[in-house]
Amino acid sequence: MLQPPTLKITEIFPSIQGEGLRQGEATIFIRFSGCNLKCSFCDTKYAWRGGKDYQVEEVLEKVRKTRRAFPARWVCLTGGEPLLQDLGNLVRKLKKEGFKIQVETNATHFWPLSVDWYSVSPKPKKYFYQPQYRKKAKEVKIVVSKGLEFKVVKRIRQDFPSPIPLILQLQSNRKWSLDLALKILEQALKAGLENIRVMAQLHKFYGLR
Repeated sequence: MLQPPTLKITEIFPSIQGEGLRQGEATIFIRFSGCNLKCSFCDTKYAWRGGKDYQVEEVLEKVRKTRRAFPARWVCLTGGEPLLQDLGNLVRKLKKEGFKIQVETNATHFWPLSVDWYSVSPKPKKYFYQPQYRKKAKEVKIVVSKGLEFKVVKRIRQDFPSPIPLILQLQSNRKWSLDLALKILEQALKAGLENIRVMAQLHKFYGLR
């Protein structure tokens, strides 16, 4: 008999959301293995390879066990890049369990999933993203890495509807990243661009995953 398909996962753990508009909210994280971009500034390089194969029911059981000790309402599917794998069955079953679901993605792949929150983070050099996210994203995050230029921020801000916030996320909360973010923010304000925010990574202040 054929075995059910598996998902390759690096870790499942409870914490608070440290990035974006859901910052500070209790969340159970499922970190998927593998990434198609492998950015030099990535702070989860350990998820690029390896991981453990889980059947969907095994993932659900581990999430249920985590929720009994840490009864969070939200699950965040992150990576690596989670959308390199087919998450449709897992998403359907998590929804049946009553969870709200966030996906953190570099946006190079799109699946029509019934999730509550897409955090879209296009990456250099091309900052490419699938066009479906222009309507699906709840927030757009750009890591303020060395070499980030205002013209990239301007293009992406103009691509997405103005009610969707564009977040300039500091790279590992570095001072030089903050300085560059503030410079780009000033340029954006002078250019009349709206709904751009500078945000740090909250979990790193507290030493959390």
